[in-house]
Amino acid sequence: MTVPASICLLRTSAIGDVTHVVPLVRTLQRALPATALTWIVGKLERRLVGDLPGVRFVTFDKSAGRAGMRAVHAELKGERFDALLQMQVAMRSNLLSLGIRAERRIGYDRARSKDLHGLVINERIPARTGEHVLDAIGSFCEPLGLKQTEVRWDIPIPEADRAWAEEQLPGERATLLVSPTSSHALRNWRAERYAAVVDHVMDRGWRVALAGGPSGPERAMADAVLAACRHRPIDLTGKDTLKRALALFERANLLLTPDSGPMHMANAVGTAVLGLHAASNPDRSGPYSDRRWCVNLYDDAARKFLGKPAGELAWGTKIEKPGVMDLITVDDVIERFEAFAAERGF
Repeated sequence: MTVPASICLLRTSAIGDVTHVVPLVRTLQRALPATALTWIVGKLERRLVGDLPGVRFVTFDKSAGRAGMRAVHAELKGERFDALLQMQVAMRSNLLSLGIRAERRIGYDRARSKDLHGLVINERIPARTGEHVLDAIGSFCEPLGLKQTEVRWDIPIPEADRAWAEEQLPGERATLLVSPTSSHALRNWRAERYAAVVDHVMDRGWRVALAGGPSGPERAMADAVLAACRHRPIDLTGKDTLKRALALFERANLLLTPDSGPMHMANAVGTAVLGLHAASNPDRSGPYSDRRWCVNLYDDAARKFLGKPAGELAWGTKIEKPGVMDLITVDDVIERFEAFAAERGF
């Protein structure tokens, strides 16, 4: 194998998928320590991973439209990479990649290509189905003669952010963190059901905190959960940053969340996740390291909304239909919580 002098990784978004790229970066760094790595990443996402050591980051501001693309191309002007790992198939990313000069342009297999992806690449990763998204991203090293055999994140967390998280959640008390809002509204569970779980967990003597960003939907969901609770959990909604969120997840024993970026951030720091899955398949997009504590009603959703079992759906099919998350009951979630608590001795 000829060792590449430089590799460009293109995966700009979203938070969860960017988290999945980090183990690939670690694989490349371990196998190719002399290879220069450049990662084109989104403006928000850079706040999470932009301090990974040994990686040069180029920010793509998608809100700037064509000007954002031109800024990336200007920063890379005159450069040529030995390989481009084109890990995003959306049209915007395919267009962005046209301004990146690379001898080898590695992209997805035909089944996972869309939006003219095949026109901007000259090599493809192995065609597989049934893979978790992280494993699919990890397979981008295979055309380079490598194999991702270890999954490691070690995303840096500044000590100031760890100190902030400790102030919010002091001591060693058993803690459930609830991040109730996905950026995909149809993946969200009902606020009153979250509240019922919060009350159950607090009745058991656990500490519970709500987490989330400062957006309007996240604030509205948190307010609705708080209004429906008998016991008031700690409300940290809108108070964290992405790095503070990582630090909060580190201090929690369990995170309750729908399919969302926080699910994968918590998994990356080793925190167990009680994921709520009906609209999406946890075997494809659930918490990578341990899905035992997830509620998985994806097959029920497939039968109810699409008229066929999940096994007959194309891999990656999302069932984002109104009412799909209502298939998940409070009892379903409490059962998974109690199973986790029993296994961990709480």
